[in-house]
Amino acid sequence: MNPPYSVIVFTTAAGAGYGLLFWLALAVVAHAVPIEPVLGATGVLLAMVLVTTGLLLSSLHLGRPERAWRALSQYRTSWLAREGIAAIATYIPAVALAAIWVFAPEQRICMLVAAVLSGIGASVTVWCTGMIYATLPTIPAWNQRLTAPIYLVIAGGSGAVLLNLILSATGLWQPLAVWIVLLLMISAFGLKLGYWKVIDMRSHRVTLAEAIGLTGYGPVRPLIPPHTQANFVMREMGYAIARKHRSHLRWLVILFIVAVPMTSAVLQLTTGGVATRLVLAASAALSVTLGVLIERWLFFAEAEHISIIYYSGQQSRKGTSGLASK
Repeated sequence: MNPPYSVIVFTTAAGAGYGLLFWLALAVVAHAVPIEPVLGATGVLLAMVLVTTGLLLSSLHLGRPERAWRALSQYRTSWLAREGIAAIATYIPAVALAAIWVFAPEQRICMLVAAVLSGIGASVTVWCTGMIYATLPTIPAWNQRLTAPIYLVIAGGSGAVLLNLILSATGLWQPLAVWIVLLLMISAFGLKLGYWKVIDMRSHRVTLAEAIGLTGYGPVRPLIPPHTQANFVMREMGYAIARKHRSHLRWLVILFIVAVPMTSAVLQLTTGGVATRLVLAASAALSVTLGVLIERWLFFAEAEHISIIYYSGQQSRKGTSGLASK
């Protein structure tokens, strides 16, 4: 697939925002952080800025952005509509959580209700985003059980490093935030390896007969090419990435999403300097952001729409490559 940069930035920014909102909400429910106004204002504001920025950028991918609201009416069958509804609905408890946290922290029951609803809304929205891709049978690389969990775990990891950065910057740092980062990065590593292994194994299985629904009739081949030159479908659905580049980019994903933040987390646990912790937290947040951008670019670049098999007149990409196949 031709990587859509607006969607890549949207899923990266919004995922980090929802992840941060989830951890803030969970921290309130679990009494894991002090109810300091500066923490609530900074954390929730940053989360909603990231979410709003991502949602606005996602509209750039639409041919007629002014008609985007119509997608919300298809909530019974469309994960995109469910994502939009969940995203809009999450604003209400998130704003309420920030307001209570800053101006009325003594209202513990109201804060807990707002925190629970915010955490649920953030989780549901990210899950819906992952399911948009996971339920597309026409794109075998996405149509698997690991797609939606990867979106959840990476969003959670992005939010965790941001929370760790905010806690470090406000002087409220706690080791628990670092342990959460470690756990999520290890989970992300395992899920991505599993995902790459699946798509590498699937990359040679879809045939032309399967692509056009003529299985059981023996070998199938087109008599003449469907088109004499490239068309929209071939440009948008058949983006090609060289095997060596794919392998290198996978290693970069592991470096930026797993290795750097985990190293920073371990150093934070072993150092006592406030300034040092802040630098380490900032480096982890920057590294994860860059890693998720690369991961999302690969998510699209490595996927192939089944229609391309018809246009190429042969089986899908052959061979395996990258970390998962080594």
